[in-house]
Amino acid sequence: MLITPTVRLTSIVKGTWKHFLIDLCVCIVAYFFNQHVLANLFDVPPIIPTLLGTALAFFIGFNNNQAYDRWWEARKIWGALVNDSRSWTRQLLQYTRNTEQLPETELLAIRKKMVMRHLAFVYALKESLRGSSAKVYHDFLSEEEIKAVEHEVNRPNALLMMQSRDLEFLYRTGAIDGFKFLELNRMITNFCDQMGQSERIRNTIFPTTYSYYSRFFIWIFIICVTLVTADMINLWAIGAGTLVGYVFLTIHTIGQALLNPFDYIPTGIPLDQISRTIEINLLRAIDHPEIPDPIKNLDNEYVM
Repeated sequence: MLITPTVRLTSIVKGTWKHFLIDLCVCIVAYFFNQHVLANLFDVPPIIPTLLGTALAFFIGFNNNQAYDRWWEARKIWGALVNDSRSWTRQLLQYTRNTEQLPETELLAIRKKMVMRHLAFVYALKESLRGSSAKVYHDFLSEEEIKAVEHEVNRPNALLMMQSRDLEFLYRTGAIDGFKFLELNRMITNFCDQMGQSERIRNTIFPTTYSYYSRFFIWIFIICVTLVTADMINLWAIGAGTLVGYVFLTIHTIGQALLNPFDYIPTGIPLDQISRTIEINLLRAIDHPEIPDPIKNLDNEYVM
């Protein structure tokens, strides 16, 4: 996720130089094609790029709005996951008590195990959304739990099943009463909802027709601008077509970069940072001896 209000010139060039070169080549070809072929046949009416440009502006604006909605929804989901993770740990530590069936030492072990398992859930979900095979979540699980989870198709969901099982055990042993059981179970339900919402965004492909036709019509627009201005400003038409095309292509590309908010790209959701924040908060809550450092930004420009 970008964290700076300004964009470096090097970043702009790095992200758009291919579009610029292709745009320039198309305008050069269109200009000389007009001078040697179309000029002897007919003139392109100026109304064509005027109407096409107006329609494209609305169409690209709609695409970008939808793309930002996907990005912002993903950010809100993971923001809620941070808050619910803190609430889960706080409730687990404060609502449970030792009983005759569950001595204090065993209760402390279960608390720690359930907190660590939640961290495994967070990292497993992150890796699932990004298609990563890092398996960082192994660091928070026992060998027995790793074996139980590995054969599951949906590992985050399998971890929530384990949480529900241990929560039921705490209730049956009298470690929590009915009301507090409902509160903790509601947290597990929230985690399941957040997982499902994230998977919906990840697995729902933005209609390719929008992206394809937008890009196709932009190239037609660039060619029309070059052809219309060729008779007015001669060779400068190449520069005019390139400039106008570069603006439309760049705006379209910005929207495309937001369509998949969980991808490992600078404009994506900072899942690494969010996951590490949850890890630090939860480990401090259980007085864990080893607290990792926060995720650092890259070049003071973005954080992953």
